[in-house]
Amino acid sequence: MKIVTSLSFKGECREAFDFYARVLGGKVTAAYPFGDGPPDMPIGPEYKDWLMHCWLDVGDQSIMGADIPPEFGPNIDKPKNGFDVTLHTEDAAQAKAWFDALSEGGTVLMAFGETFWSPGYGNLVDRFGIPWMVNTIPSRDWQPPQG
Repeated sequence: MKIVTSLSFKGECREAFDFYARVLGGKVTAAYPFGDGPPDMPIGPEYKDWLMHCWLDVGDQSIMGADIPPEFGPNIDKPKNGFDVTLHTEDAAQAKAWFDALSEGGTVLMAFGETFWSPGYGNLVDRFGIPWMVNTIPSRDWQPPQG
């Protein structure tokens, strides 16, 4: 079994997934625009270049995405909430690099830094409106900061 998060966008899916591939070192393996779908699809011509399906592989992990026309996603313009895409690594420098890159043009909600559970953690909303948490998995000998 593989659980894959699917992200929704309003016309920015291709740009977002190219960005995520570059930041995370992955590869977009599928990107199908609505214009390549069956001619009887109930999608307006203004959406022909929007993606109805996109797939990004990063190692053995994946993220799916699609552009959602407003008539099919009435809340697509509202902030995304109730989930985060979360990255975990044992390498604090890698975690910080991901955090810095993903936060460019976005909003940092918690600056990357040491916490009581991690030598490096931060969360943000990227420039596409997607919430992320970036976490460093502590080594066995790591001790949280003292008081």
